[in-house]
Amino acid sequence: MLDRETIGIVGFGVLFLLLILRVPVGLAMVLVGIGGNYALSLAVPFLRFEPYLKQFKTLLWGTVANYELSVVPLFILMGYLASHSNLSRDLFQGLNALMGRFKGGVAMAAIGACAGFGAVCGSSLATASTMGKVALPELKRLNYSPRLATGTLAAGGTLGILIPPSVALVLYAIIVEASILQMFQAAIVPGIIAVIFFILTIAVLVRVFPDMAPAGDVMTREERRTAYVRLIPVVLIFGAIILGLGLGLFTPTPAAAVGATLILLYGLALRFAKSDSGLTVSGIKTSILDTASTSGMIYFILFGAEVLKGFFSRAGLPATMAAFATESGIDPWLMLVLILLLLIVLGCFMDSLAMILVVVPFFWPSLVDVNGGDYATAATAAYGLSTEDLKIWFGIVALVVVELGLITPPVGLNVFIISALSKGVAMGEVFLGVIPFFAIEIVRIALLLLVPGLCLWLPWYLAG
Repeated sequence: MLDRETIGIVGFGVLFLLLILRVPVGLAMVLVGIGGNYALSLAVPFLRFEPYLKQFKTLLWGTVANYELSVVPLFILMGYLASHSNLSRDLFQGLNALMGRFKGGVAMAAIGACAGFGAVCGSSLATASTMGKVALPELKRLNYSPRLATGTLAAGGTLGILIPPSVALVLYAIIVEASILQMFQAAIVPGIIAVIFFILTIAVLVRVFPDMAPAGDVMTREERRTAYVRLIPVVLIFGAIILGLGLGLFTPTPAAAVGATLILLYGLALRFAKSDSGLTVSGIKTSILDTASTSGMIYFILFGAEVLKGFFSRAGLPATMAAFATESGIDPWLMLVLILLLLIVLGCFMDSLAMILVVVPFFWPSLVDVNGGDYATAATAAYGLSTEDLKIWFGIVALVVVELGLITPPVGLNVFIISALSKGVAMGEVFLGVIPFFAIEIVRIALLLLVPGLCLWLPWYLAG
């Protein structure tokens, strides 16, 4: 008869097998959680199955009836409204008017637009898809190298998960009981560093390989003026949300409500002005329906994570991991690196939300949770941070690594999206295009690991 820990490890393996087979994440979690608990009830007499089932009467409500989770559908609605208002196109065209005159400037504008749209979208996959549709035709028209064009957009799409407001940051904060506001504040500087690094990467590439990008595109004064006029309100809306959160002027839920309202009003104003952008009644309806569908999916994943967490807890896996770390004397820095490497591998075939909800609860107790015992104390001492600061720092670093997984060969999800959008460009070309951005991301991760203050300075400063 198998012992508890073995059943837990087998369940963990079955979960990843189901995810590789593309079983919906929430369903896979629920199946493994319930099936694993049934197996435990057969193997361990005191772990009865009936009391476990009774928790389902209140578990779903207890999971989703959380004020902090109310921010999720609001941010999702904000992203859909922005997409249906064509704000992504206005953002790209405005930044193109600013930067397009430089060699490689249109690709740099695409990076800036990805960062801006990611601020209201919060999803790397959606950012890559939306900005790919907007920017790829323009890059192709200007004869940019397919490798540079696709690599830029695949890498730029990763900014959606980190730049606040981000659904992934919200869910991480809830899992580890950290402040959502402080997580948003901590993500601002690493997000800015990412944008700067990506733009510098493009600048170096077009200087070393001049044939990858043409000379700067020349706009007429009227075209530039129109682009600036359309860019200003978009920047004001996005900037108000990010700065308001960063400076602590409002909490995430009011920020999401304000953002969704501003984008709705701006989209309607564009439509009434008979612009080629703006929101239609059909666009509003589709945004609401898509928001309900996406929010329901996320809530179901959260419910599945609770079911799975209950199974892991009854199997004793987190405690076993913590005990193993303590007894083995493994260096906390090595443990952290191993977790980050696992996240890179999982990012090749898993969505970012799934990784956060599966991996973080499993490894968190052995790394930094004060309930982890002596090893957790040793970990906080090794990193030179308090447990609360460690939660924030680890969360930001983990999300950056998750970003990296989305462009990691051979199965980076962002690469698949951009490859599907760029007709006639081989998958190998897209992967070759992301290599320079992959390399600069490694540099950024090393910086964040060596200088935790890059993540923690803003929360520290605003906390006084």
